[in-house]
Amino acid sequence: MSSSPARFDRGHTDDLMTFLAASPSPYHAVATAAERLEKAGFRQVEETAEWDGTTGGKYVLRGGAIVAWYVPEGAKAHTPFRIVGAHTDSPNLRVKPRPDSGGHGWRQVAVEIYGGPLLNSWLDRDLGLAGRLTLRDGTTRLVNVDRPLLRVPQLAIHLDRQVNEGLKLNRQRHMQPIWGLGDDVREGDLMRFLAEEEGIDASSVVGWDLMVHSVEPPAYLGRDRELLAAPRLDNLLSVHACTAALAAVATARTEPAYIPVMAAFDHEENGSESDTGAQGPMLGGVLERSVFARGGSYEDRARAFAGTVCLSSDVGHAVHPNYSERHDPTHHPRPNGGPILKVNVNQRYATDGGGQAVFAAACEEAGVPWQAFVSNNDLPCGTTIGPITAARHGIRTVDIGVACLSMHSARELCGADDPYLLANALVAFLK
Repeated sequence: MSSSPARFDRGHTDDLMTFLAASPSPYHAVATAAERLEKAGFRQVEETAEWDGTTGGKYVLRGGAIVAWYVPEGAKAHTPFRIVGAHTDSPNLRVKPRPDSGGHGWRQVAVEIYGGPLLNSWLDRDLGLAGRLTLRDGTTRLVNVDRPLLRVPQLAIHLDRQVNEGLKLNRQRHMQPIWGLGDDVREGDLMRFLAEEEGIDASSVVGWDLMVHSVEPPAYLGRDRELLAAPRLDNLLSVHACTAALAAVATARTEPAYIPVMAAFDHEENGSESDTGAQGPMLGGVLERSVFARGGSYEDRARAFAGTVCLSSDVGHAVHPNYSERHDPTHHPRPNGGPILKVNVNQRYATDGGGQAVFAAACEEAGVPWQAFVSNNDLPCGTTIGPITAARHGIRTVDIGVACLSMHSARELCGADDPYLLANALVAFLK
């Protein structure tokens, strides 16, 4: 049987795959997003500098977070914002302050569990190492060893005959990856290796934020290549869509009904409580400084915030064919069915009826189908940056995303057309 043609141009999804491969850590993700925004005419502004009210695209980088915005010609101090929010971090294994470990002839790297990963998905997988090194002079260097370097080996079934009745992993003892052989644990070994990779003096490295990642590249899956299998879809799929949408709106030079903004935060997977997380002051500070730089007053700031809407874009759950009973019986989001509107009356998602109308209008304008998601009443509901953004800044926020399977796995799955559909809906919303 011949393969059916793709329903949509896959150029956007091809580009997403490139973005994912280039972004094994939040620090790489924001650097990649910034590079793309630079090509669209944006320029970086330092938080320690005095800002001006000039028009054009600007962005702020802080650690693993980025906030970017475009001020159109003729924008007023009280012009409201249209924000698309996302997060750059994913559940994974992160290197401890004293990483050199091992025993019984094996060299290992000591790791800590970040967020809520599906631990079994990291077993028997070829892993690389990426993140940033902090040098003695206070500067940072991105590092990415994107080749098989580490592995978390599972115990053979011969030594655990009941493993298929229920795998139980101890987070401290069973999740430490191996990366070589040797009887002596040499302190500083990992940093010497990474310094050599980067061509720098190991003695200059005084700090690090490192994490493991699967080195298997993103790929189309299925008979008709209608699915996308990739790491970090949660939530770099949304970061990529935000970046593409903001660049498209900025280069379109539309009338200044709104000031389009993208905010990609770090640390969502462990509660957002950091200076680069949604609980922190970064977004509010940028928005306020933008108002004041254009000569605005506190009254202008209040007016701008009152008219602002934020779409919190994060992946959601597609109906699982093997576990359909875990889903709400009347809400079964499907891959390639368009972005999902996420609703929870207990405010785990921030969507209300008015927000639904805003999202539906954007999808209608873009010609994009959309779906609704609510959790099964018998199961707890996850949450996003949406309720945090709404409560912290007092702005209407709507939770949306793309339906996927295997959320929080080292490798996730979504429809290959959905990233394109999401990006088009975001363009319509921002403009």
